[in-house]
Amino acid sequence: MGCTQAKPVPDGAADNTAPAPRSAPVPRSAPAPRSAPAPRSAPEGVPRRQATRESAARTYARALPIVPVRARGLTIEGADGRRYLDCLSGAGTLALGHNHPVVLEAIRRVLDSGAPLNTLDLATPVKDAFLDELFRTLPPGLAERARVRFCGPTGSEAVETAWALARAATGRRGLLAFTGVGRDSTAGVLDDPSANSHDTRVARLPYPQDYRCPFGVGGEHGADLAARWTESLLGDSGSGAPLPAAMLVEPVQGEGEVIPAPDTWLRRMRQLTADRSVPLIADEIQTGVGRTGAFWAVEHSGVTPDVMVLSNAIGGSLPLALVVYRDELGTWEPGTPADAFPGNQLAMAAGTATLAHVRENALAERAATLGTRLLGQLQRLASDFPCVGDVRGRGLMIGVELVDPDGEGESGFTGTPGGAEGGVAASVMPGSGRRPLPAAPELAAAVRQECLRRGLIVGLGGRHASVVRLLPPLTITDEQVAAVLDRLADAVRAAARCRGGGTAATP
Repeated sequence: MGCTQAKPVPDGAADNTAPAPRSAPVPRSAPAPRSAPAPRSAPEGVPRRQATRESAARTYARALPIVPVRARGLTIEGADGRRYLDCLSGAGTLALGHNHPVVLEAIRRVLDSGAPLNTLDLATPVKDAFLDELFRTLPPGLAERARVRFCGPTGSEAVETAWALARAATGRRGLLAFTGVGRDSTAGVLDDPSANSHDTRVARLPYPQDYRCPFGVGGEHGADLAARWTESLLGDSGSGAPLPAAMLVEPVQGEGEVIPAPDTWLRRMRQLTADRSVPLIADEIQTGVGRTGAFWAVEHSGVTPDVMVLSNAIGGSLPLALVVYRDELGTWEPGTPADAFPGNQLAMAAGTATLAHVRENALAERAATLGTRLLGQLQRLASDFPCVGDVRGRGLMIGVELVDPDGEGESGFTGTPGGAEGGVAASVMPGSGRRPLPAAPELAAAVRQECLRRGLIVGLGGRHASVVRLLPPLTITDEQVAAVLDRLADAVRAAARCRGGGTAATP
């Protein structure tokens, strides 16, 4: 098969997906509503019209030139009739996949009840039910003393709210964050153009990882060095960094290359911050609601944060964001400025249904089992294809890093990583001496394109956009897992072959 040829995507059962639901046909005699817009006969013109109407900031539309018209579970059907397995899941917002029956039924109940859809911060039965279910799932050490603040519907707004909470509670301004932190954490907080060095001090700390360890060692030794760095910053009065208002950490970095935090390291961060009365903010925007194999990713390490930032899947596919915090941190007074959309009743109903379904059906535990299987089988890519530098992740949050196999390995790497808690490093094993190779963003983009040709939707992430990200819904079946693996392996093979080099030694 040539490099420009697309592998056909079978329909129906051969696609290993449930058929997308189709709407009932409209009888020919039924008159069209007077206010209905004129039908467009060419769906292929939709992306072109989008380009003329929307800003150049479009991201996903540039890489995924499809026009979704129907969806169910893992499957999306485009206007051209082609079907795709969606392992992007709305950037992790679709814990149960597209249009799950329990989510749709919850939304219908609210719509049919005549309840108001936006209630600001008023108490409602829908919100009360949502909070009941949320508190059932929270880590015990937090649930017993938790308060909730609803905010604007995005993750970045939730991070801003959490940081404002910490500043008000501590009277301090600074923030400890980590290299590779995701967009939700950086937007409006770490990159606030209105802030200056006197009122906003963000200290960037090394985040431990195996493949590209900032200290060139990886494994437990690298995690220990990262923890020592943080400890010296907090304990050295001459470091120039005053005690911060909070520490913000992702238990698994999402946009930042899908890197799980080692459990021992995260426990040390908890101890360091607790000893100094620095609130620990856990960013669970992408990792929450069962994604990593535990209901909340901090549970892997047994850490109880002071604050949790929630968004994405918490709204059951609809916009919703909130901050959960220990009650003694709450210093907000009545009348504190509020957002216009903290009371999205449809999102709360969908979120309640999602939280309950994940809890009652042990989907977090299933994500852990499937994730282990996926990681194990994806390791074969690293063995077969030199262009696959690393495979890592936790649960159903997985990253495959593409590298230049002909490039020079990074200097200063001693080759003693591997086996760090909390993740998998597939290609760098203890004592191997293999240096991390240069990132290959163009190859990663080619793999994503080859995946799309084969009917598989994946994302890209990382500092160099060289990590293929898999975020399938927690409801993915065993058969669908096999189909995703087959299509991804075939896409890597095709992209590597087209670019010369990096082909499998044993295809």
